[in-house]
This record gives sequence, structure tokens and C-alpha cells, in this order.
Amino acid sequence: MSSPLILGVETSCDETSAALVAADGRVLGHVIHSQDVHALYGGVVPELAARAHLTRLQEVVEETLRQSGRRLSDVDAIGVTAGPGLIGALLVGMSWAKAVSFSMGKPLVPVHHMEAHLFAPSLEDPNAQPPFVSLLVSGGHTLLLYAPAWGEYQLLGRTRDDAAGEAFDKVAKLLDLSYPGGPFIQALAEMGDPDRFPLPRPMLRRNQTSTDPAYYDFSFSGLKTAVGNLVSKLATEGSLEDERQHVAAAFQAAAVDVLASKTLRAVKETGCQRVLLGGGVSANRRLKREIEERLGANGRLFVASPRLSMDNGAMVARAALFRLERGEVASPEVSANASLPFPDLAQTLSDGFGPKG
Repeated sequence: MSSPLILGVETSCDETSAALVAADGRVLGHVIHSQDVHALYGGVVPELAARAHLTRLQEVVEETLRQSGRRLSDVDAIGVTAGPGLIGALLVGMSWAKAVSFSMGKPLVPVHHMEAHLFAPSLEDPNAQPPFVSLLVSGGHTLLLYAPAWGEYQLLGRTRDDAAGEAFDKVAKLLDLSYPGGPFIQALAEMGDPDRFPLPRPMLRRNQTSTDPAYYDFSFSGLKTAVGNLVSKLATEGSLEDERQHVAAAFQAAAVDVLASKTLRAVKETGCQRVLLGGGVSANRRLKREIEERLGANGRLFVASPRLSMDNGAMVARAALFRLERGEVASPEVSANASLPFPDLAQTLSDGFGPKG
């Protein structure tokens, strides 16, 4: 296949998205439909998400093709998020993709949602290539990886409880902010003093070494609890309304400090000065600024625009292109998997970190 056109389909959570991406990485058409209904409930309702995907996916694909000036028959392969995510939501995208693949005789390429986030920055910056240290932060995942090459991933750390994005959402709910919480926490925090309330930095101790099992791992449940206790105390005192922006600022500073510190530990250990951020939380301005400042002039930070940081079909198509070029095409029996393991992931670092970069 000389110059394939890849249709990417994303339905892992509450964004219905499709994109048509060329072999050179150009995004020819791209539509993201976000489901606002979940704000009423303060979080994603899986059944409502699946129903919305079922209702919107066909028209999202049609608009994507209209933008690109192409027809479905022009598509050479279909990439679809196979997991992880909400199983009902995933099955909508997978069922649509399988049906089109079978009826048109097009290759079907299942994509891991978090690997797709790795590819997102490369759609806008051709230099966003391995080797790099990657921090993947979303509503459901927090992963710290070292990638010496595409398809070669070494796991350094992961969250042991709440994901970073989940913590932002829960703290936003404590502060009576809307869902998703990240943008609202960020906006409120910019008006507050991050030093007004001391909050813990879970699993971040200055005397840790790389032999410590917690050296790269994350935990946000304790931070969330600390914010909850602080909010209760302020509410009892009748001062919560006057202090909300300071609570938001203190929480964001603590979460960002942990994320940035663990990432820079990986930079130091690997000798790789290139860092790639992926996932919805990567759009947080303080997180990007903190990592960039700590990297210094010799480092390089890669992060997608906010649109490509959220769940989207373009990143799925780009990851599918990579997998297609390796001949990884699915059989008709493929299905979605809510707990799909990260592909090509080495769980231990038996031979060091490989080439520096």
C-alpha cells in the first residue's frame, strides 16, 4: 500500500470522533462531538455515552469525509479504538468499524487508546518522535514511559489509585465546579494563591532513589482526601466561598508538582531530554510550564494542541497507520476490551534504558 488514507474512529468515553489522515500525517478531515449531557451528573454516565455514540457516529464520519472531499470508498484502512475505555462505548465504535471493514473489504486496525495519545503531538510537530520520556495523563490513566522507538515502550510508573484527570474531576466536584473538571480548576486556580494551603505531595519524597518501588509511581487519592477535608473545614467555618480559588490553586500546584517531579526523575535516569505529554490533562498550562522550566534550555517538550490532547479520531488514525505499516491487521473475531493492555510494553528495565536522546 503506497499512500494509504486511514479513517480513525474514537468512541472510548464521551467524545465521538472520526478523522481521515494521510500517510504523511496530514489531517484531511476531523470531527469531534463532545457529549455535554454528562455535566448534569458530574461525571460520565456509561449508558448515556454509548447511546450518544450510537446516535452520532455515522453523521460524524460523514462530516469528516465531507471536510476531506473524499468518499468512504477512498479509505484504505479503518483504525478504531479497541480499548481501554467504557465497554459499551467501545463496542459502538468497534461494531461500526467491523461492519464497514467487512462490507467494503478494507483492513481493520485496532488501536490502543493511550498509544494513540502518544502519536497526537506528531500530527502537528514532525519532530515529536522517539526517543522520549512520555507522561500520559487522562481521566482514566496516568502512565510514565520511556520510548526509545515507536512500538518499544518501557513502563516506569503508573498510578496506584486515581488517575490525574479523575482527581481533577473529583476536586472540581468538591468545589461545585462543572464537569470535566480540569479546565474549571485551571481557570479558578489562576486567580488563587497556591501557597495559601499546604497540601501533600503523595509518593513524592526527596530522599527516594530509583530502587524505591514508589520512585516513579503516582497516587492521587490521598491528595483528593486532603482537599476534601480542607473543603469541609472551610465550609464549616463559613469561608469556603472566599477561599475556593486558593483551594483550586493549592490542589493544582500539588498535582503538577508530583507529575513534573516524577517526569524529571525519568529524564535524569534515562538521560533523555525529550519529553512528550499526552492525554487530556496535558492541556493544563501549569503542567506544561512546569515541565518546560525544569527541563531547561537543553530539553524539548512535545505536547499537542488542546484539540488533539482530548480524545480524538486523528490520533487513532495516526496510531493505526503505524500498526498497519507493521502488518497488524485484525481478524473478524476482534472485539473491544475495556482493559486492553498497552502494546509492546516492557514491565521491567533489565538492560537499562537503551539509546539516549
